[in-house]
Amino acid sequence: MNREQWILPYVRAYFWRFVIIIALGALTLLCASMLTFTSGFLISKSALRPENILMVYVPIVLVRTFGISRSVVHYVERLVGHDAVLRILSQMRVRLYRILEPQALFIRSRFRTGDILSVLADDIEHLQNVYIRTIFPSVIAALMYAVYVGVIGWWDWQFALVMAAFLLILIVVLPWVSLVVTIKKQKQMKAGRSGLYQKLTDAVLGISDWKISGRSAQFLDTYESDESHVTKVERSLSSWGRWRNMIAQGVVGLIVVTLIYWTGQQYADGKMAVTFIAAFVLVTFPIMDAFIPISEAIEKIPQYQDSLTRLNAINEPVGDGATHGARNDTDVSTISDEVLNQAKQQADIHIQHVRFAYEAQAVAGVDDGQQLWSVDDVSLDIPQGKKIAIIGRSGAGKSTILKLIQGAILPVSGEVSINGLPADSYGESIPSIISVLNQSPHLFDTTVANNMRLGRRSASDEEIAAVAEQVRLGTLIDSLPNGYQTQMQEAGKRFSGGERQRIALARVLLQETPVVILDEPTVGLDPRTERELLRTMFQTMEGKSLIWITHHLVGAEHMDEVIFMEDGKIEMRGTHEQLMEKFPRYRNLYHLDRPSV
Repeated sequence: MNREQWILPYVRAYFWRFVIIIALGALTLLCASMLTFTSGFLISKSALRPENILMVYVPIVLVRTFGISRSVVHYVERLVGHDAVLRILSQMRVRLYRILEPQALFIRSRFRTGDILSVLADDIEHLQNVYIRTIFPSVIAALMYAVYVGVIGWWDWQFALVMAAFLLILIVVLPWVSLVVTIKKQKQMKAGRSGLYQKLTDAVLGISDWKISGRSAQFLDTYESDESHVTKVERSLSSWGRWRNMIAQGVVGLIVVTLIYWTGQQYADGKMAVTFIAAFVLVTFPIMDAFIPISEAIEKIPQYQDSLTRLNAINEPVGDGATHGARNDTDVSTISDEVLNQAKQQADIHIQHVRFAYEAQAVAGVDDGQQLWSVDDVSLDIPQGKKIAIIGRSGAGKSTILKLIQGAILPVSGEVSINGLPADSYGESIPSIISVLNQSPHLFDTTVANNMRLGRRSASDEEIAAVAEQVRLGTLIDSLPNGYQTQMQEAGKRFSGGERQRIALARVLLQETPVVILDEPTVGLDPRTERELLRTMFQTMEGKSLIWITHHLVGAEHMDEVIFMEDGKIEMRGTHEQLMEKFPRYRNLYHLDRPSV
């Protein structure tokens, strides 16, 4: 997605509304200009002591008309403009969500939480300002430039050229200089803010660790230091802004003095009535209101470019077809309802000689002269009802296998299929076939029932109560003051780690999928809670295919097959009993996890 796709589509969609906004903006300035023009004329005419009030009656009426019209038109222009821009902003947020949502399985491996927060909080807002603070003012200024120079040219074309040159300083030279001066500082400020988002996000997520380690004061010192640096850059930008405004006001003052001289000379030559001297001079001030903000509008372009770059980076695919790939964000299920319904009942998964490499690995492999694979020539057969455990250290390729099975990424070579069809061909229907219970399922700040119902929105209260009993939460929930309507609090903090995992397990059971992925769901739990949770999971998921990703071997004896991965390859595979008998390494690892065995 290039940057034009974040700007031009909305210009096309709202073109006529934009035309109305620009017309209303120009009309606002014209009303303001005519207000000062007629005011200057009225003051001059009144100073000549007309014989009858009727001699100034029309200017009096025009002053009232233009005064009221300016306020009304300006209000309508703001109303229409903000309505259009807020509609665009809403569509941009939806569009951004649709970009992020398909990447949910691997977005944490590509971006830090602070980067995403910065995109959501700043970048979309900056694109909103493209229209309000840059496009609209610039077009209106161009229109008023043509009108102002044209009117002056009707009186004196040579003087009109002089005024055109003065105005070019305001709408071309000064904005260009401002852009050159601020472009570096804008990048520094944006990088600083992004760093603050990242640091603050990390600190909030790990606040307990900072406190336990006694280093909270150190964090505050470093954060305040970084914040003061960003503040210093912001102050330097503000300082330049004040200097720029002073220069612009100086140019305006020069224009006013020049106009006074020109109008006086026109009167002396008998080409202009004396009452028009003040009128022509005063009309300059509202016109300048269209030109002076252009410098500020243009200097924001680096912010927009940086925001577009970050948005485009988020939308970049995980890789190209040569070394790695990702499912297209717009992929939908390409299979028939009959095939999908069959897969919802029975899903046989086959992985045949699959290879996959992430972008960083691909680059490193090129540098070293040897391709580095996250998954290297892996083959697995998981018929319906089979339970397998995939074990290995971090980076061994376990999570990549899960993404391949879910069709979130495409293999470089080999095939991943469900019931004989490529896994990615199921598109957005995958959650109806494969459900996931990971190590940190998100629980929302709503009721217990609503958190469970996320697995199936149509689930009745009776079904929720039944599944709660299955995961051994019924007694606990019944003891709560509001039962299933009890609020979970943010991230489910009301409950312990094991209880949160059981609620997430109930959510998975309500999905009623034939395949369940267990992605280290017991990490961080004490041994007793871990064993109890595993026992519950194995009992409630009888008949389902289980793909269990883990670092530990506790519960491995319940699996039909145990697979040990290292460096993207399968090093050991077989039943628990076979591995205990044939591989001393596996036997030692198992005894380390189960010292009492």
